[in-house]
Amino acid sequence: MTHYFHSYPAPAKLNLLLHIVGKRADGYHLLETVFRFIDFSDTVELSVRDDGQIVLLNPIDGVEPEQDLTVRAARLLQQRSACPLGASIRLSKRIPMGGGLGGGSSDAATVLLALNHLWQTHYSREQLMEMGLQLGADVPVFIFGKNALATGIGEKLNEINLKPAWYVVIHPGVHVPTAEIFKKFAGRVLTEEGGISIMRILETTQQRRNALQPVVSELYPAVNEVLSELKKYGSPLMTGSGACVFLECQSKEEADKVYQAMSAKYKGFVAEGLNSHPLLDIV
Repeated sequence: MTHYFHSYPAPAKLNLLLHIVGKRADGYHLLETVFRFIDFSDTVELSVRDDGQIVLLNPIDGVEPEQDLTVRAARLLQQRSACPLGASIRLSKRIPMGGGLGGGSSDAATVLLALNHLWQTHYSREQLMEMGLQLGADVPVFIFGKNALATGIGEKLNEINLKPAWYVVIHPGVHVPTAEIFKKFAGRVLTEEGGISIMRILETTQQRRNALQPVVSELYPAVNEVLSELKKYGSPLMTGSGACVFLECQSKEEADKVYQAMSAKYKGFVAEGLNSHPLLDIV
């Protein structure tokens, strides 16, 4: 079998704000969040196989291949479409795991988008988003393909236009388990007001907040430390349920300068905010 690999990007996301506005009967939290894609990506390489097998060529240490989101995404599409073809998957990770940057979800979304194209299974973006939701709450936004205001448990998406910006993203070096943070948060009283004007909050960086940030800062002093360091340069915010912290900048020069100052002590990167997902036109 000849392996011809096609290469596809899987970009990271930032949550420019994250409010928790309530809780469903099933225990899921209701959110208001703004997703922004950034120009910092994993790379997913795919080769179509005619033996129907799904093979991850470079499994991540400590993750069973069958549990890997890329394999699960490929299998889900295969089962749903009864497609006789298979795929070899090679994954180049740049997005840190457990950082709140959506790497695993983005990889899964890219597999669904790309294999739908390579296998010619002809699903619409909406159908792929519905499949993606079975893999994780953050998967649909990457298939949606546009920066979005998300409500519900993160699955109701509305396109949002965001100004050009550059971001300094710092990883505090700790792995924050999402489920644990939501559980700890649930122990606190919900004092959020629903239906906040998202546009107004986006106008002023100072007003943006992440409702999970106080919980994570308390449990993980390393996150708190990075937030304090970045505060010297502006109003930093944690993304998702952590651990990564970012600072929005007006220009690449400004972002590079801040990163230069931080990089002696911390790992991270500088990335440009994208207007849309690089695979927006694939479906």
